[in-house]
Amino acid sequence: MEAIQSLLIGWDITPTIAKYLALSIMVLLIGIICIIANILSKKVVIRLITHYVTQSKFPRASIVLKRKVFDKLSHIVPAIIMYYFSATLPAYQMVIEKGAVTYILVVGLMVVSALLTTVNDIYQTYDISKIKPIKGYIQVVNIVVMILGGILVISNLMGENPLILLSGIGALSAVLMLVFRDSLLGLVAGIQLAANDMVRVGDWIEMPKYGANGNIIDISLNTVSVQNFDKTITSVPSYALISDSFINWRGMESSGGRRIKRSILIDTNSITLCTETMLEKYKQIHYLKDVITDTEKEIADYNTKFEKYEENRVNGRSLTNIGVFRTYINQYLKHHPGINQNMTLLVRQLPPSEHGLPIEIYAFTNDIKWDVYESIQSDIFDHLLAVVHEFELKVFQNPSGNDIKDLLSETKKKTVRYKSVG
Repeated sequence: MEAIQSLLIGWDITPTIAKYLALSIMVLLIGIICIIANILSKKVVIRLITHYVTQSKFPRASIVLKRKVFDKLSHIVPAIIMYYFSATLPAYQMVIEKGAVTYILVVGLMVVSALLTTVNDIYQTYDISKIKPIKGYIQVVNIVVMILGGILVISNLMGENPLILLSGIGALSAVLMLVFRDSLLGLVAGIQLAANDMVRVGDWIEMPKYGANGNIIDISLNTVSVQNFDKTITSVPSYALISDSFINWRGMESSGGRRIKRSILIDTNSITLCTETMLEKYKQIHYLKDVITDTEKEIADYNTKFEKYEENRVNGRSLTNIGVFRTYINQYLKHHPGINQNMTLLVRQLPPSEHGLPIEIYAFTNDIKWDVYESIQSDIFDHLLAVVHEFELKVFQNPSGNDIKDLLSETKKKTVRYKSVG
């Protein structure tokens, strides 16, 4: 700048004006150089890097471009130029240097943050990321880097040693613990969740306390995001998965079977002992012919031990229509193509109640897809509800408005008939 000022004075310009003109010219030159350097770095260097990355044999390298790591890095170039040219402006050298260093530190933090995000993005392209996510750890590292970067920026502006500021953090530890409470709890929870393989991205979890019932789409430092089946998103605190109970349906999905646990309520008034006519009718059912024949032989052998059986059927064993129906359901499920035959299959009676006698099906489908599971379950109960009357049984249901209306109508007819006879 002194050379420019001397040149201006040589042109018969007063020293005061020459001083300010020299300063303006120097600032303008530095600005032009910074603009040219910025254009070169963005239009030339960045384009060359982009071309090299896109042509490389590593497809994941494009993620670096997506996060604009090199674009952010290019912003450092003008600041470096300003830093080295600050010596030409002695009166403002310290201010320019501090400003340039601060800018470089801020841009550097942005670059580091983008790099950490890039590392997580690249890691997520591997299958292991669903089992061992690292997003929480990346966020912790990012927070630490930002804190250290903030200390460096403040120490640079204050002109103090960063270690002096670091020594003062001890006095603020209680405040920091309060500010970063969720982050610290999330970090500990994330380590435990990963170590014990409690949840993964894609797991179906159910947590009624937080209204979560769906698939995990993201596991971060502080929250676990769950996409519910109605497409809403529920955010559950990471530490809640450690401190509270939840259901993870991964076991069901990995087993290859989905449970059916549903009952048919039978009217107990329709339960009766089977007659010969009923048994002959049941033998015409494909799944029951051999079973009934074998059971009849077993019952006949048993009843020969009791002489009084001929006097009253109560004294011996007999087939019942509810028992035959239960056997039919069991055989029907054993031959059903949608039922997993390698898993538990039960047809059982539950304790009778005021709603009748529950006949419960406890079985597993061989497909875990929701729509397929519901289709198989519906087909089974459609069939059973349609054939239950073939066994002289009635399904229990509470009286409806039409039932009461018919009952009143029938009562009215009987009353009129009674009066006419009287």
